[in-house]
Amino acid sequence: MGMKRMLLWGCALMCTVLGMGTAWAAEPIRIGLMAPVTGAWASEGEEMRNIVNLLAEELNAQGGLLGRKIEVVLEDDGGDPRTASLAAQRLATQGIVAVVGTYGSSVTEASQSIYDEASILQIATGSTSIRLSEKNLKYFFRTCPRDDDQGRVAAQTIQKMGFKKVAILHDNTSYAKGLADESQALLKKSGIKVVFFDALTPGERDFTAILTKMKSADPEVIFFTGYYPELGLILRQKKEINWTIPVVGGDATNNPDLVKIAGKDAAEGYYFVSPPIPKDLPYEKTRAFLKNYGDKYNGAVPGSIWAVLAGDAFLSITDAIKATESTDVNKMAQYLHKSEHKTSGLTGEIGFNAKGDRVGDVYRVYRVDAAGAFILQEQ
Repeated sequence: MGMKRMLLWGCALMCTVLGMGTAWAAEPIRIGLMAPVTGAWASEGEEMRNIVNLLAEELNAQGGLLGRKIEVVLEDDGGDPRTASLAAQRLATQGIVAVVGTYGSSVTEASQSIYDEASILQIATGSTSIRLSEKNLKYFFRTCPRDDDQGRVAAQTIQKMGFKKVAILHDNTSYAKGLADESQALLKKSGIKVVFFDALTPGERDFTAILTKMKSADPEVIFFTGYYPELGLILRQKKEINWTIPVVGGDATNNPDLVKIAGKDAAEGYYFVSPPIPKDLPYEKTRAFLKNYGDKYNGAVPGSIWAVLAGDAFLSITDAIKATESTDVNKMAQYLHKSEHKTSGLTGEIGFNAKGDRVGDVYRVYRVDAAGAFILQEQ
């Protein structure tokens, strides 16, 4: 009789173990990540990959979702619209239920229709161009704010600093041109004169000619709406020609590599508007996650808020799956669009409006100090 009980107990234990194995053997829930892991914005993409992979590992350690493992499928968009289109097409054939990404409005725009037509939920992370959400795409969301919010804060900052004549420099990308147009309208409305408005070519190395042209317009401040690789060179070359005019920039310059490119002396005194950088996020959940990040990645701490916003996109997707108990894209989109929905993210509570835009004001003002650190300013 004892032997029979032992056999029954052994069978029950084996069934339990097999049952657990079967649960993990079920098809994983695949979430795409489209990020610039190569190219000029590679540091952004690398941190996006690290953060999303770590969040997936933590979730899988807790049992995954719906009894299934989460699998992150990465495609490199290289920070280039043409590459992004191909990356989106590849992801759309790999059974993903949603995609995190990407960084750069023109890069995201190249992928939007592909994901929409494939009925794949997309949550962009560093793409602030207004027109991305004005298309009313059913499955498009973003965890970053929009350029009209950014333009408002930038115009207010320039006005508070007392400048009356502004030079605006952009790079003709969807993000930079949109922010430049928005800011120009707001500055003019507040009585500030825009004495220069022009574009540079991304990827160029010598901006002496456009700096000289801008200087002849006699502005009191430069407002730059492009990305950090070009601004780093502009700050350095502006110092080389002994032009001491202050510079204010947009959120695409919020990257530690800016100081590496410009040099600390040239970067000192530069102001930019942006969502808070990771070290300034005040949430216990975020501090705990950043500690885990440092433990996993040899003491590194994410330097970019855009990578953290990629984490927010991943958390929004997994929250929608958990809440709806489904990977049905229509149920997930409907849940995220609900006004009462709030995901507990790394940058605070995340909610979306009917257009898929993040709800709430998240912009702050930073100044680069003599040590090259980004210092949050009082508002």
